[in-house]
Amino acid sequence: MFRKSMKKDPELFQNVSEGLRRLYRTKLFPLEDTYRFHDFHSPALEDADFDNKPMVLLVGQYSTGKTTFIRHLMEQDFPGMRIGPEPTTDSFIAVMHGDQEGVIPGNALVVDPKKPFRKLNAFGNAFLNRFMCAQMPNAVLESISIIDTPGILSGEKQRLSRGYDFAAVLEWFAERVDRIILLFDAHKLDISDEFSEVIRALKNHEDKMRVVLNKADQISTQQLMRVYGALMWSLGKIVNTPEVVRVYIGSFWAQPLLVPDNRKLFEAEEQDLFLDIQSLPRNAALRKLNDLIKRARLAKVQAYIISSLKKEMPSVFGKDSKKKELISNLGEIYHKIEKEQQISPGDFPNLTKMQDLLNGQDFTKFAPLKPKLLEAVEDMLANDIARLMALVRQEEATMPSQCVQGGAFEGTMSGPFGHGYGEGASEGIDEMEWVVGRDKPTYDEIFYTLSPINGKVSGAAAKKEMLKSKLPNTVLGKIWKLADVDKDGYLDEDEFALANHLIKVKLEGHELPAELPKHLIPPLKRGTESED
Repeated sequence: MFRKSMKKDPELFQNVSEGLRRLYRTKLFPLEDTYRFHDFHSPALEDADFDNKPMVLLVGQYSTGKTTFIRHLMEQDFPGMRIGPEPTTDSFIAVMHGDQEGVIPGNALVVDPKKPFRKLNAFGNAFLNRFMCAQMPNAVLESISIIDTPGILSGEKQRLSRGYDFAAVLEWFAERVDRIILLFDAHKLDISDEFSEVIRALKNHEDKMRVVLNKADQISTQQLMRVYGALMWSLGKIVNTPEVVRVYIGSFWAQPLLVPDNRKLFEAEEQDLFLDIQSLPRNAALRKLNDLIKRARLAKVQAYIISSLKKEMPSVFGKDSKKKELISNLGEIYHKIEKEQQISPGDFPNLTKMQDLLNGQDFTKFAPLKPKLLEAVEDMLANDIARLMALVRQEEATMPSQCVQGGAFEGTMSGPFGHGYGEGASEGIDEMEWVVGRDKPTYDEIFYTLSPINGKVSGAAAKKEMLKSKLPNTVLGKIWKLADVDKDGYLDEDEFALANHLIKVKLEGHELPAELPKHLIPPLKRGTESED
């Protein structure tokens, strides 16, 4: 039966979630199980892991505003919520959608097959007593779930007193969530040893990581520049990647800004972060696919490592001494596998961590290399994943535009407080008078110096004047297209004034509209603009 699943007949999948689940069970899980992947790296995936909503994990030192951030997003208190300047959230709280408001304790949560938390059972009672699910009806939670975490402390004593491996729990969540948000306090920017350790534990998930510099309204612009620079420098040392992590600056709560100087910056940053979070449901299937590929690559490397160690073990005498020798020489074994199997060094697990884990294993019980198991995973990566990718695109095309709605996401969607309302090309959107008319006398003076014929200037004449803005030809070409409302290849005085208004919009740093908004159409041309 198992051999049948190895054949190259194309797998047929109803949807992406079902396809991922089937591929994992039939092709990847047998390899993981044979080479003890679950003892070394990550527990086996459950059905709920493939079906659950996108999750957002919030991580930060105490009093950086994690719980307040969740409350700001949902615009509603959640069960078990505690906010204060001292370390208040001492539990992991999964904030999820439910018809009734209530709390499910950790021990009950890890036996619920419909929730993706069953494998957290391995972290024991010390953790489960500090884990709960807050359920409530909320529009935001219909699309995403949010994980609130205990504030990260400084000092060895607090770390040891937790009673469970905090970094390992975060790493477990990091593997399964769609977005990791690290929160920092703009006027208390010390990164503790435990926080550094946590960020390093999340090292393989930089693609999911975003950074929020919170409470930025409490300091001046000059201080904010210094704090931002210090944060980037500190993160560069810890994350240790050439790419810069995206940092969003703002004040993520519903209170008046203390120092309102940077209001525009905060609004733009909040809008960018909201768009990033809103895109999660649309990209959820792709994220699960990506995580399965990452997992498969690591499982292949695990198989080569375990089978190599098994191959080197003596059959009768000197097993203990050989085991010690193999563990100390693990780096050389990595290098040998890397050369023989053409595997990238970045695909190998952390050497020190692997050596520690191997100390507690019985090498004689390791499995030898089974090519058919590896072939199944290779076939999955080469063929099945490509078909699933096509299915992802199909699902995206057929499903309605999925994005997070409700809560704070509604406040910036429309109306006068929508992002960019009344600015740039939107200026004058709700005014009775034509907004271009304010500066039209100035533009008219220039227009009549260009010697118009029959009330219009040619493209060549307008070009000379428009080039004075020093904007690139591609931009000026777009402005011409927008301003030539009747599409006759000439500009009359209203169209010329409109072209100059659009140049001003662009020079002030705003984007040009794809189509000319109705409020910018010259009054005499409304209802007569060309359909072309």
